[in-house]
Amino acid sequence: NILGQPDGLIHRKMTRLSFELKGDAWEPFAYGQKAWAFHIANKFDIKLIFYGENGELEYGGSEKYMNRPMETPEEWEYEYYKGSGVTDLIRVGLERGILSKEESVSPAMNLYRPPPPEEISERDLEMHWYSYYHRCTPQENFYYAVKNTGLQTNPEGHSEGTYTKHVSLDDKADGFHWYLAYMKFGMCRCSRDAQTDIRRHHITREEGVALVNRYDGEFPRRHFKWFLQYMDVKEEYFWAVMDFYREKSNVWEKENGSWVMKYPVV
Repeated sequence: NILGQPDGLIHRKMTRLSFELKGDAWEPFAYGQKAWAFHIANKFDIKLIFYGENGELEYGGSEKYMNRPMETPEEWEYEYYKGSGVTDLIRVGLERGILSKEESVSPAMNLYRPPPPEEISERDLEMHWYSYYHRCTPQENFYYAVKNTGLQTNPEGHSEGTYTKHVSLDDKADGFHWYLAYMKFGMCRCSRDAQTDIRRHHITREEGVALVNRYDGEFPRRHFKWFLQYMDVKEEYFWAVMDFYREKSNVWEKENGSWVMKYPVV
């Protein structure tokens, strides 16, 4: 096995920039998660890369890849970055003095981007989704992992923001990724989990609605102090960013000074 880790200080700064500029502190992790395997494949001349499930198809998104097992870096640059990727974060980080000039050109930054497209093309590197070949069912994956790998569930009970106890176990920042989604779109982790389980007939729609009303938007309090320290920000700044994205959203409005959802799940 090969373990890949980012430069810790740079990653903290990229996390803070993404938190403010994109409303998603988790995004730099996704950059590296998508790009790093291509760097390893390029280095060792590995032709075929496998990722897990295709999130667009499995969780409700584009059907572009319905009959395709693979995706190119150019495609995921378009699908996921929308003109605001790593280069843009670095530029703003320099302008605001969050990143130094040395950090902006550090080799560590290369791991947030895939290798040049021409290198990938010349080496015939391909990334395929395992879910194209094997049906992806989160509950069945959970049972398999418990039986075959000794996976242990969340010792605190359910994961914050949802009813499941086997998700979001390995990343302290993950809860804030989902909480910011709740600010922007009115959907948190519970909505995603419930609609997936409803489609697979693990729960009824009525059960899903009840779960969403109970858990969606639950604040990830467990790691809140750590999260502030990790980004080196004050609590007032955190809530200012929350309000900034909620004010831009079309699913929230204020009534008597409090935020309420325009279209609650019923």
